[in-house]
Amino acid sequence: MSVSEIEEWYAEYADRMHRFEWVDRLFIGRYRQAQFGDVDGRLLDVACGIGTNFRYLPDPVELVGIDISPDMLVNAEKRLAKLGMDGTLREMNAQNLEFPDNSFDTVISALSTCTFPDPIAALREMERVCKPDGTIRLVEHGRSDVGAIARFQEWRADAHYAKSGCRWTQEPSEVVKAAGLSVRETTTGLFGTITTFEMTPDRGVER
Repeated sequence: MSVSEIEEWYAEYADRMHRFEWVDRLFIGRYRQAQFGDVDGRLLDVACGIGTNFRYLPDPVELVGIDISPDMLVNAEKRLAKLGMDGTLREMNAQNLEFPDNSFDTVISALSTCTFPDPIAALREMERVCKPDGTIRLVEHGRSDVGAIARFQEWRADAHYAKSGCRWTQEPSEVVKAAGLSVRETTTGLFGTITTFEMTPDRGVER
């Protein structure tokens, strides 16, 4: 899907996504907590959506959240108010971040590269705006390493993409490798469907 098509999909579903948050907290919450619970400094949440990551962030943190969808950001603003958190939210394309180099101590994103039209460009933008001594942390999903689950994902992949713009069988490790980011630590869980990454900027690598 194009960026505009993804934005249209979010406009339709943004107000309903909170209904499924209990599922996310049950299955994905511990991975978000482990990845995002100890960050500090100025933080960028890329493709923040309705603000699902916000509850897992420590206090204090200087939060900036961006998303392509204004409808998502309306709900994210409500989330900030509900949590009593301060933060700045901006409508922005993750593949062309409107921030100078070295703007953030920490860059995070969750379950997002599967929807970016060009996930490699988005990851390189995350690296660009992260300080050299900063950290980039992801929680991503992809093809299971359990045969039966993987076969189901493959069977439903096209329909799932057509419905939600999500590449259900993406291999997150391959995307990160193609982007050329330096991985400090990575883990998998939930039958191989969830992969986490902690990475450091490495702008000296030729691509």
